[in-house]
Order: sequence, then C-alpha cells, then structure tokens
Amino acid sequence: MLKTALRFMIYDKAKIIGALLGVVISTFLIGQQSGIFIFLTNAMSSLVDNTPTGLWLVDDRTTNVNALGQIDVRIGRQAESIPGVAKAYPYVVSGGSAKFKNGKSYGVLLIGSEAPTFKGGPWNLINGSENDLLRENAVSVEFFDKASLGDIEFGDNFEINGKRVQVEAQTKGARGFGSAYVFTTIERARALGNVPLTKVNAFLIDLQPGANPDSVRNALNRHLYGVRAWLPEDFSKATVKTVLSSSGIAISTGSLIAFAIVSGLVIIGLTLYSAAVDRIKDYATMKAIGASNGYIRKLILTQAFLIATVGYLIGSILLEGFRYGISNAGAIFNFSPLIRFGFLLITLVISIGGAFFAIRRITKAEPASVFRA
Repeated sequence: MLKTALRFMIYDKAKIIGALLGVVISTFLIGQQSGIFIFLTNAMSSLVDNTPTGLWLVDDRTTNVNALGQIDVRIGRQAESIPGVAKAYPYVVSGGSAKFKNGKSYGVLLIGSEAPTFKGGPWNLINGSENDLLRENAVSVEFFDKASLGDIEFGDNFEINGKRVQVEAQTKGARGFGSAYVFTTIERARALGNVPLTKVNAFLIDLQPGANPDSVRNALNRHLYGVRAWLPEDFSKATVKTVLSSSGIAISTGSLIAFAIVSGLVIIGLTLYSAAVDRIKDYATMKAIGASNGYIRKLILTQAFLIATVGYLIGSILLEGFRYGISNAGAIFNFSPLIRFGFLLITLVISIGGAFFAIRRITKAEPASVFRA
C-alpha cells in the first residue's frame, strides 16, 4: 500500500507539491495566529503570572489586573488578622503618560511595591537591581519597549505625568498589554500616579506555612467588605476573559485560523481531485483487476497522510523560525506539547478532509471505462 501510494505521488509530482504547499501554508498560518494569540493573552495576565504570592486582594468589582480600583490601606491590617494570613503587602498600580526627549509620548503602567522586599516588583532584570529603585527618581523600563519609549537607554531620564524620573533598572521580557510596565517604589508610584496615601490598588497576601489557600480566600471574602480575594490562577484567567470580552482579539484570531483551515481544505481537495481525474484510468484499471473501493480509499488516504506528515514537519520548522524571529522583537511565547499535537491533528483533518474530494470521484469510476477508446 505505502509503496503504491509513493509511486502515485512521484508520478504526480507537480500536484503533490501543490497539495504539500497547501498543508505547509495552513499549518504555518494556524501556528502563527495561535502564537500571537498566546503572546497577547500572556501579556494580559503578565502581572499576575509573574508575581509570586498566595492571594491577590483587590476591589470587589475588579476582574482585570490592568485596571485595578483603589482600596483603603486599613484593609491590609484587617487582612493580617485573618487566620492563615502571614503578611499583606501593599501594591500600587496606576496609569500614567510618559514623555521623552525626542517628543514622543506613551502610556505606561506604574507599578509600586514596598521596599526592601519589592513584592510584585520587577522581574527579569538585566540592568540594575531592585535596590537601585531606592535612588532618587528611579524607575525601571522594559528593554523590548524601547522603541515605544522614545528609544530610551539605561541611565536616561524622562517624564511621567509631568514629573522627572530616571532609568536605574531595566527588565527584559516583563511586558504588559497595551502599556509599558514601569516599576518603582510604592511611595514614588503614589507621587507619580497621584494615588492618595490612604489608598492602594491591591494587597499581595503571603500565607502562613500549611495554610489552605482556598480556606484563607473564603475567610477574607467573608470577613472583609468591599474587597475580593483571588487565587493567582483564577485572577489570571479572569483578567484574560475580561480583556478578550471587551476586544475583538479572539474573534479576529479565530476567523483567521478558520480561514487557514478552509483554505487548506480547498487547496488540497482541488489538487488531489485534479490528480485523481488525471489518473482516472489508472484507478479504473486497478478496479478492473480486482481492487475494491475500500482499497482505493486507503490508497488515497495514505497519500493524504504522507502529505500531512511532511507538510506538518516543514510547517513546524517554519513556525520555529517565525517564533525565534519575533522573540527578538519581544513577542515571546512557547507552544506546549498539547498545542503542537493539536496542530498535527488539524493538519491531518485538513489533508484527509481534502482527500475525500478525490475519493468520491474515484469510487464512482467504472472499471469498464479503461477499455473504452
């Protein structure tokens, strides 16, 4: 079976190459859009995913870490009185407008955490340290946001909300969604973001050893008014869900993936159908000498499986090149083994689905047609 399928494919090189290109293009487009979607959703919840804490305590109406409401600082002391809570760290997250020497402006998200622990502070530092944020007017900026941030360099100064700051630390890979993360001390974040001394945007809750996160979360929600405690993974999912529901990202990505699948089906289907029509007498001859329709179907499906396998491998190589290329621009993401397996399944569906166009035509061929002039 495999040997016969390869002979048919070698004979129809041009059409097989066309079908193979259809699989490669579909696989690449599906992976490309999926990768960009993964990067964007990771950026939406980046602040939660990269902050090691037991629980998040925020305003009870908040479902998006990028748009936190303000809560009273006294909530922190109340939270620490709940059994299971070891420490409640105040956290300030405020929007701001940055202006640079070259005249550019850009929206930033000011993130202030308490020294010396800097709980929820900068991660992936490549220049400077957390302690450098204690210097006068010190802030951190993101390496991959350099173009948006007026081509700023380590050690430069700029303005946030009309107040001068200086870059004393730099991260690489600490990226947000829609605005650049700027980390600093909680006091400086208040001053720059005009946040009152009596307010914070969240408390990061450390749990006592052995404390059950679910139980402590429930206790906080039961005893504290106007706030809500979240497990980090739940808050991360809620943030992504909130952002996706208020934007067209999911619909846009989904429609492009659907287009890639349909395009692949059409390209492969028409190509294999054309190849089947060109070889109709060969298939009819096989049926005339005893080959059943079942055998013919298996033969065509074997060709489709080979095309899918080779196309998937080529598409995966191109995807890795794409992933590496855009990672240098700061769009960093990875495909899990489950997602890669999903790509393979989709590729098989596209290829085998397209093969049914040819199967329907071939199975209708009459064995006697081979004897007609």
